[in-house]
This record gives sequence, C-alpha cells and structure tokens, in this order.
Amino acid sequence: MDQQQFDLVVIGGGPGGYGAALYATSAGLSVAVVEKGALGGTCLNRGCIPAKAFLESAAVNRHVQHAAEFGIESSAPVVNFAVAQVRKQKIVDGIVKSLGAFMKSKKITVLDGLGTLGADRTVTVQHPDGSSSTVVGTNVILASGSVPRTIPGFEPAPPGQHGPVMTSDEVLMLSSLPARVAVIGGGAIGCEFASTFADLGAQVTILEGLPKILPGLDTDVANVVVRSFKKKNIDIKTGVKVLGHTPNGYGGTTVHFGAADSDAQNLEVDAVVVSIGRRPFADQLGLHGTAVVVSDRGFVEVDQYCRTAEPGVYAVGDLINTPALAHVGYAEAILVTKHILGESPSPIRYDRVPWAIYCHPEVAFSGPSEEAAREAGFDVVVAKHQFRANSRAQILGELDGLVKVIAKKNADGTAGQILGVHMVGPWVTEQLSGGYLAVNWEATVAEVAEYIQPHPSLTELFGETVLSLTGRSLNA
Repeated sequence: MDQQQFDLVVIGGGPGGYGAALYATSAGLSVAVVEKGALGGTCLNRGCIPAKAFLESAAVNRHVQHAAEFGIESSAPVVNFAVAQVRKQKIVDGIVKSLGAFMKSKKITVLDGLGTLGADRTVTVQHPDGSSSTVVGTNVILASGSVPRTIPGFEPAPPGQHGPVMTSDEVLMLSSLPARVAVIGGGAIGCEFASTFADLGAQVTILEGLPKILPGLDTDVANVVVRSFKKKNIDIKTGVKVLGHTPNGYGGTTVHFGAADSDAQNLEVDAVVVSIGRRPFADQLGLHGTAVVVSDRGFVEVDQYCRTAEPGVYAVGDLINTPALAHVGYAEAILVTKHILGESPSPIRYDRVPWAIYCHPEVAFSGPSEEAAREAGFDVVVAKHQFRANSRAQILGELDGLVKVIAKKNADGTAGQILGVHMVGPWVTEQLSGGYLAVNWEATVAEVAEYIQPHPSLTELFGETVLSLTGRSLNA
C-alpha cells in the first residue's frame, strides 16, 4: 500500500474538517482530507444549506401572498416544489464544486474513501473502487460528524425506496410538497421544517414530548415563535409521546400519539418528519490501537483544546459533545490548528457561542437566557423592545418579534456587564453579531450604548434596548 506523510490528516470533509484543512493550509501545514461522501458534510449536503434554500422558497411564497399589501397586485402563487428542489440542488452542487476546486488550489490532498484511524496516527483509506491506501499524520483530526436520530418504529425507508417517514436527510430530497405533515420534535430543526412546510401551504402538526417547543430558549423569545406559528395554523401538541404509525397504503400514514394522562390520538398525514436531533457518528472510525475514548452516548471525549487521549489526535464538530453548529466546528478547527502550532489559543467559551434558528420568525442569541442567568446566581436587569415599534420592521411588514438584553445589576442598581442578547424577528440571524461581540467582550451597557446604529434599520432595536438599560432612551 502507498503511504504518504502529512502535517495534518483530517477524517471528514464537513465544516469542522474542511475548515481545519483550509485554516491549517493557510498556516503552512501540509494537509490531507479523507471524505467518503461529498465534500461539505451534513451542513452543505443534507443540513444547513439545503434547508435554508427551502426556507427561502417558503419566504418567497409568503411574500407573494402578501404582495397586495404593498400595492403589488399578483395572482395567487402556485408552489412548484420540484422547481424548488432543483434550485436547492443547484446551489448545493455549486458550492460543493467550488469547495473542491478551492481546496485543490490550496494544494490540499483530498482522498475519496472511508478513513479509519489506527496506531501511530496512521489512517487507512478504503476507496470506492476497492483499493486502499495509507496516510500518516503528525497530527490527526477526527471530524466524521453526525447522523439523524431515529425512533423505533419510525425508521425511514431504505435508500432507493420511498415511505411516509423521513429524517432531515430524506425530507431534503422531496420532489413534491406533502399536504399534511407531522413533525416529531419541536427543537430548532423541527421548527425550521414546520415553518417551511406551513409557509408553502401544508397543514403542519408538531408533536413534542417536552412541555414546550424550543426548550432551552428564553421564554419571551419562545413565546413569540409559538404565537407566530399559531398564526400560520401550525398545530403544536406538547407533552405527548408518539406511539407508532399505521401506513394507509396510499403513501401516507396515521400517527398514533398521546399524553401520559389521556387516551391515544390519531393523526392522518402524508409525511412524517422525525426531527429529534442528531447523534455523533464515530461508528466507522476504527480507533483500534489508539487511546481515543468514545463515551456511552457516542461522543469522542476531548479536553478544552479538543485533544483526545491519543497524543496528536484531536476531534471536532458534531463528533464531540459541544454545540452542534457548523460555525462552532469552524471555531474548533481554528483552535486545534493554533494548538498544533503551539500558539496557546484560548479555549472556546461554549456558553457564549452564537445560535441561529432560521424558522419564521427567526431566532438568534448569545449568552444565557434570563432564567438561566438567574439560576446561575446573577442578579440581573432586563430590557426588551418589540419590533412592532421599529420603523424598518413596519416598512417590511414584519412586526412579530423582540430584542431582549440581560445584564448584571451593579451594586448601585444600574445595569453593568451584558450577559445575554436574545432576538426573535425579521433577519435577526444577520443582526446578532453586535450582541455576540458585546457578550464575548464582556462589554457593559454603558459602553455599548455609546455606539450609533444606522436609521432606519432593524439593528436600531438592539441599540435602543441597550440604551434603555442606562435609564434613559429615545423611544421607550
């Protein structure tokens, strides 16, 4: 078998993997990436990018439906989901192709196949044609990502077959729009799918086992989403357990569910989207002859620098027990590269990373919610302002939402360090950066209140909310 030596070998070509490869290459390291599928991993091929492409199609449909309110007369829109699917795939394929070309231009060696790690940082690659090769890394990064979790009895159909039950992998390959959809799981991904299908005209029901959807979100933020979803006629059923389903023989199925204190209920749908999270995918990494530890939950165990127990071997992204976000994978890739180079990087503050949920209305936040801050022992002061009072939001016709800022209370009762910034409303995923910087720089209310926001803009609401915490304000 051929054997090549690299400064860094990465197993997995998703955001954490290709991010590490690109950053390490820019720092002068020789890099090989092993990927058994398409470059870009889950995020690009079966997650973030295709899901947001569908969300944008849903947004266009929503805008056309309300065009008359803006003085633009149009006929009733017709959803051609097959065209939306083609558009989505064109975007994905284009980015995958560009990523591959870019990595090639950076002299990164990309090996097509399944990579397994053995002793002495040796990676064996099983290629699709049945051949194998071996590469050795002075350092190795494990970045094999995650796969959707499933529920017993709600497994999707085998590849090449079709059925009413889907995970995020299968739903993103739909060529037609189901008329009635059950979304099992009311977390971030489930709410994005529910929002997409509802805005495209489907009848949507969310089945969530916990007492509320979007658990862990600040209550004020989550309540806005619930109210907005109800306006879309999304039926939200919380505190329920799915018990099974009975296919009807016509492509649909009847979902059986119930609460602990009630009889089972039946829900007839054309599609079931199982969205209960993802699990780390360490299944095919090998790891024989190494000290790499995989926990009972399937995560590769690492320290604050993403180091495994095997010298020179790191793990990043969904494979480790950190927020399963593509941008966190990027950050971990940078952290590991800096550590390899001996640059003494600061560990990532996972409690302050930016979160973004792309349902309509969007959600974005950094730092603890009000409830979490109080539970952590902080004496806090809080300000929140509604988007309906914002001129740009009124121009856009997007009135649902708010900005909420949580700050430490100083000894004299004034607002001090900003602990958390939570937003829900129009394009808040694009607005969070100022709040994220404030939280991570441990800026005070007085400091941030000095900054000028453009007018008219959606970001004014963040500035106005912070300004109000000084005890003075323009519009509140």
